[in-house]
Amino acid sequence: MKKKLILKENTAFKRAYFRGKFKAHPVLVTYIIKNRRSTMKVGITTSKKVGNAVKRSRARRVIRSAFDHLQKQGFTAEAYDIVFVARSATPAAKSYEIERVMKKQLAVLFPDRKTPK
Repeated sequence: MKKKLILKENTAFKRAYFRGKFKAHPVLVTYIIKNRRSTMKVGITTSKKVGNAVKRSRARRVIRSAFDHLQKQGFTAEAYDIVFVARSATPAAKSYEIERVMKKQLAVLFPDRKTPK
């Protein structure tokens, strides 16, 4: 299995927030920005507004699961950094609901790419 590249640097997150394109939803916010590499990096952010540590961890797990499922269906975005930001409704949502929202957001942010149906 191919190793996932994870976005970890604070500067990369800030670059996505301030210079990238974004799409918001009550459950999830998605930011994208082109990077200088030929690989895709993904980062997930959960603030304390989401809830306690258990809820923040659940939000990260649900987002990660939904994105993994999208990748298994064939979604790729080489040369892009993608940042997912959890909202307060994220821990209560199921992964298939997050995946549906994610598909819609990525279809708007990547109009030239095919996102799984």
